[in-house]
Amino acid sequence: MNERLQRLLDRQDILDCLTRFSRGMDRFDREMFLSAFHDDATIAAGPFVGSATECWDWAWPMHAAAQVLHHHALLNHSVEIDGDVAHAETYYQFIARNHPFEPDGGETVMQAGGRYIDRLERRGGEWRIALRTNLIEWSCLNPALPLPFGDVPDIAANGVSARDRSDPSYARPLINQRARQLP
Repeated sequence: MNERLQRLLDRQDILDCLTRFSRGMDRFDREMFLSAFHDDATIAAGPFVGSATECWDWAWPMHAAAQVLHHHALLNHSVEIDGDVAHAETYYQFIARNHPFEPDGGETVMQAGGRYIDRLERRGGEWRIALRTNLIEWSCLNPALPLPFGDVPDIAANGVSARDRSDPSYARPLINQRARQLP
């Protein structure tokens, strides 16, 4: 039982690590992004190969210039743990609302998917990525549609999506500014 419980705890710690990477990039939170990687980690993503810091320095300006927002959604996740080393395969879907490519053009939505193939290592009791390969397996580009419920007058009362620490997901305590009073 103890071995099985430790395996579940390790799996959750590994998934939390992968989530820090995704959330860190989506919220433009450099510290959170880097906390998913060991200092000596190597990442291969598209044309990029380098350290986590170099990956941030390459990816952040590209995302900031091209997209209004984006989501790195983690999907199927499998992991093999052998002591302090784990190998994980995590399917992902990347979705981005892009700035117009041309001055008179409209926004587009890019979707891409693939798998993160990771070697993680537990050092000092903490799981982080030591080696990542990003396999991009498909993509498409569609026109963007207006946001649903964009015409509701007080929709922004709970905050507006932001790619920094002003995003509502950082609010503590979280308060529903639109809560209705029940009779």
